[in-house]
Amino acid sequence: MGDFANESTSSNSSGAPTSAPCQRDTAVTHVLFPVLYTLVFLLGLTLNSLAIWAFFHIPSTSTFVVYLKNTLVSDFIMTLMLPLKILTDSGLGPWQLKAFVCRFSAVIFYDTMYISIVLLGLIAFDRFLKIVRPFGKFWVQQLSSAKILVGLVWLFFLALSVPNMILSNKKATPQSVKKCALLKSYLGLKWHEAVNYICQFVFWTVLILMLLFYVIIAKKVYESYLKTQKKESKKKPRVKGKVFIIFTVFFFCFAPFHFSRVPYTLSQTTTRMDCRLQNQLFVAKESTLWLAATNTCMDPLIYIFLCKPFLEKILCGKVSTLQRTAHVNPRTELDTGTLAIES
Repeated sequence: MGDFANESTSSNSSGAPTSAPCQRDTAVTHVLFPVLYTLVFLLGLTLNSLAIWAFFHIPSTSTFVVYLKNTLVSDFIMTLMLPLKILTDSGLGPWQLKAFVCRFSAVIFYDTMYISIVLLGLIAFDRFLKIVRPFGKFWVQQLSSAKILVGLVWLFFLALSVPNMILSNKKATPQSVKKCALLKSYLGLKWHEAVNYICQFVFWTVLILMLLFYVIIAKKVYESYLKTQKKESKKKPRVKGKVFIIFTVFFFCFAPFHFSRVPYTLSQTTTRMDCRLQNQLFVAKESTLWLAATNTCMDPLIYIFLCKPFLEKILCGKVSTLQRTAHVNPRTELDTGTLAIES
């Protein structure tokens, strides 16, 4: 769905990819980004493994939990794709691995990224309804509806990604794998281009809807604050304010990539752009793509701030560990008073 493997191509009138004459300085992509992606992989694997353990013990009794669990699955798959990118970008992997990345793992990476984008939009919509209409029961607030929605999201992006894999059917060689587009057939290039437009549309649609949701939520929180000036009731606006973590994570991780994506794509389809500017746009695109990958580490913040059962499970696990330590060493003191959860 994107250029996960750093291809730099444009297409001529017949649709065949042609190499851009501008040479890139690959020192940054071969050294700096593999190190940064390694940090994201290690942190993301740790946090998401812990989250999987916690959510395994939490039943799917609400639409909110259903959305969170699916986001976690998407993030975990996305995290598992990172080692392949690290190996190929650093030049440590064989050229055959680069072909595999172009055809499969890069597609899966982008697939799960956009699944996470849509799921974050559904989470924001769920919290929006919870705050604006706390006693209302729309069909989208039913558990069965949530499961159907997430199923459709997975199927939709799977339908987009499978042709990208199948149509990357040209023979792989040490030269052709340097640019993923060289592995695509003419139809594959056209499908790839169409999918990029669809994904852009998906992101901007979700972003605009989330902005609308949070403008209304901010208004509700402010009105609630004005009505509750007593000290004992000041917690209410603060608790509602936690929902802004969703938009913060979404915008921080995904907005920069999509802002830089437009000028970068233009640099790939025009021959009149200055070579230095092309390289700057390439570095900007790679930097913001890394930022998008950090979403796998940022989403656990949503679980901690907004999902009370998740926080309780994590804290209970911590208490159990401390209790086992105290059993082995009776001199260890427990202070569980600081683990109280805000209701």
